[in-house]
Amino acid sequence: MSAAAPPPALPVTFRPTRTRAVLMTVGIAVLVVLTVVALLLERLGPGEKASFIITGLLFFGVLTLLSRPKVVAEEGGVTVVNLTTKRRLEWAEVLRVNLRPGDPWVYLDLADGTSLPAMGIQPGIAKARAISDARALRALAEQHGTGRAMD
Repeated sequence: MSAAAPPPALPVTFRPTRTRAVLMTVGIAVLVVLTVVALLLERLGPGEKASFIITGLLFFGVLTLLSRPKVVAEEGGVTVVNLTTKRRLEWAEVLRVNLRPGDPWVYLDLADGTSLPAMGIQPGIAKARAISDARALRALAEQHGTGRAMD
């Protein structure tokens, strides 16, 4: 057994906060700029102004969708929220938590033989944080799931 840090207290939410902050800031900035441009350009008709604002809203919507991923660990299991999907897993279903060099995010090896991406832990602009979060989730899976070492 390694001298790893104890798992965090439950419930705990893992999410790429820096990435989320950047995405939301850019989304708001683009929406504001397009709205201001639409309102200040007098030569635009109402339809053209609306198209500027709708484009800003669509851009903001896409960036909001990209900032959605998170992993929520609770006593009963883990919930993985990716871009368009949400999946609830019991701890017994999670056999292993993987974050290998070059992986864009954590992968969970599941008891049914499949692997589930957990995009809420990604090393993009906060590699050290992602590694720490992956270790914490791994420790929780080992403590609560069937993947733990038996004595």
